Amino acid sequence: MTSGLLLIDKAQGWTSHDAVARTRRLAGTRKVGHAGTLDPMATGLLVLGINSSTRLLSYVVGLDKEYLATIRLGQSTTTDDAEGDCLTRATAEQVAGITPAAVAAGIKDLTGDISQQPSAVSAIKVDGKRAYARVRAGEDVQLPSRPVTVSEFELLSSTRRDGFLDLEVRVECASGTYIRALARDLGRSLGVGGHLTALRRTRIGPFRIEKAATLEQVDVAAQLISPADAATRLLPSLTLTREQAVDLGHGKRITVEPDATRTGPVAAIAPDGRLVGLVEYRGDQAKSLLNFPPDEPSESTPTP
Repeated sequence: MTSGLLLIDKAQGWTSHDAVARTRRLAGTRKVGHAGTLDPMATGLLVLGINSSTRLLSYVVGLDKEYLATIRLGQSTTTDDAEGDCLTRATAEQVAGITPAAVAAGIKDLTGDISQQPSAVSAIKVDGKRAYARVRAGEDVQLPSRPVTVSEFELLSSTRRDGFLDLEVRVECASGTYIRALARDLGRSLGVGGHLTALRRTRIGPFRIEKAATLEQVDVAAQLISPADAATRLLPSLTLTREQAVDLGHGKRITVEPDATRTGPVAAIAPDGRLVGLVEYRGDQAKSLLNFPPDEPSESTPTP
């Protein structure tokens, strides 16, 4: 199995680790990683790296993301989503009193550069232990607020049912933003409580859910995004001469046209379209940061 990135549409109930384990079996390699977890309740896009392309995942993790979500106003929970226990329940009269203008104002206040307290049931580590593990052990976990960016928070539709107000929303945000916390904070600002009942990740940087496949339907070999294709979507690129490709493959520096705008890694592409590696510009030279092997054989005994 060659190297590359794979787009998976994770089903509800699966953990990100489950998806990685299944892909290891399908791809016949132990070298599979993911760029950003999804809660078991959530569905949608997971970007997986296979073999040497796991090294590209560090350039995926911090990218902005898009989600479709359902926020239920009228009830708060211990986890800020539907899997938690009820903390507060607003009366039907309180929920009925929520106006479209109030919802719009609440959403506006949670758009842009904001301060957000992550949900206690999260993967953030507290003294070396995941916050969710401390919560499940009965500890009272209060995570500090931190700056996040919500570039778009759009109300798509709203429905009143069973004494609640359900909002279908689309959110585009920077990495590290918790959609559950947006639901919690919107409900809190409206005085009725709120939590998330559905979440679907539809985009990570340049990768979209429309190009993803479920674990039941995926054809790994056919749907693998090549290292060169993936790297040029994520980073600026440099087309090499044959001699430059050979030199970089041997760890040598190559001469390039100086470009002050290229301050980070650049994908170095051989004449045959192969990703030779990632380089860093230093004046009129480019230095290899890491090299990619031309191919990688499958392992005969993959780990389950």
